[in-house]
Amino acid sequence: MTSMLYQAYQNHVDLTAPWRNGAGHALKYLNLLPQGISEKFFRRLAAALELITRTSLTYTRPAYGIDRAMVGNQEYGVTEEVAFATPFGSLLHFKKENAPEQPRLLLVAPMSGHFATLLRATVQTLLQDHDVYITDWHNPRDIPLRHGRFGLDDYTEHLITFLGHLGPRAHMVAICQPSVSALAAAAIMCEDDHPARPATLTLMAGPIDTRIQPTRVNEFAKSKPLKWFESNLINYVPVQCKGALRQVYPGFVQLTAFVSMNLERHIKQHMDLANHLARGETEKAETIKTFYDEYFAVMDLPAEFYLETVRDVFQDHLLPQGKMSYRGRPVNPAAIKKMGLMTVEGEKDDICSVGQTLAAQELCTGVRAYRRVHHLQAGVGHYGVFSGRRWNNEIYPLLRDFVHVNS
Repeated sequence: MTSMLYQAYQNHVDLTAPWRNGAGHALKYLNLLPQGISEKFFRRLAAALELITRTSLTYTRPAYGIDRAMVGNQEYGVTEEVAFATPFGSLLHFKKENAPEQPRLLLVAPMSGHFATLLRATVQTLLQDHDVYITDWHNPRDIPLRHGRFGLDDYTEHLITFLGHLGPRAHMVAICQPSVSALAAAAIMCEDDHPARPATLTLMAGPIDTRIQPTRVNEFAKSKPLKWFESNLINYVPVQCKGALRQVYPGFVQLTAFVSMNLERHIKQHMDLANHLARGETEKAETIKTFYDEYFAVMDLPAEFYLETVRDVFQDHLLPQGKMSYRGRPVNPAAIKKMGLMTVEGEKDDICSVGQTLAAQELCTGVRAYRRVHHLQAGVGHYGVFSGRRWNNEIYPLLRDFVHVNS
């Protein structure tokens, strides 16, 4: 049965754990080997053991590792504080000790098979000029069934709740997938005249209208009926986990799909890792290890959230057609007023193509023209919109100025 695939996978991971643990212990004590063994042999053995220890995924969120931030010419210490939490996610605050007051900003992370730590570089950049909070989503495999379901409406509700804790005049920046929920939350809050409705909404590489220049990801979502996704991709969390029997779209299935798209590249990277270790090229090896430590840290998606996203966003296109609802209420983007709206796209984005995020500008007719900004970044793909050199040097300055003008 397809629904038992996750259980079989977990059983395999548990059975092979002694091999990985043994390789890890051996790696620690290699320095105790007799001196007669050549350095070349030593390094090759260490490389082989390193690869063995890395043959499984982790379901634990990696550390953000952000302990310092520059504000102007002054460096400040950064501590992580959970400002508010539910069973499904935390409002995590990157607090700069004794820093001057700056615009409060909620960074909305996608729930797409990886942890919010995928945005650590985005956070590090934003900390220069903003008081940054992030939606730190919890892994559903660790959430007991008694806490109930988590669907698309629950995601949107979390954004409204988190903004409520930030208070008036905060700013919201959504990366990729949650752009739909962020726009819905802003519309509902404006319609209700919510005191904590955001001062600005920034949508970056988000699937507002996937009918525009569909990508391979968009076409796949429409190539099968929803029942196919439910039957073939939804599994039960293994009985060994705290969230036992919760239905999820397993992170390892999502990762397998990502890896298969560039399988040769990933194989080459691990061969390069072994060669760097064997040659003693520590810095080059660490670069590869750091990337895959994050890439192989996977998070499951709640089944309800995954299926409703596929149906409402990628198959039925409810938001751009004016048919989306939140808790039974129509979502009306035209209700967004007295708010700045910024949209950002990447010229070479093969996940969310040019025009899909820009569509939000046409939907939000209540936003004044002078409070609208759209930026198409030349030469970047999906991840280049929110990380890397062009994000730091070309996109971020525009976002920073947009937020500060509207603060």
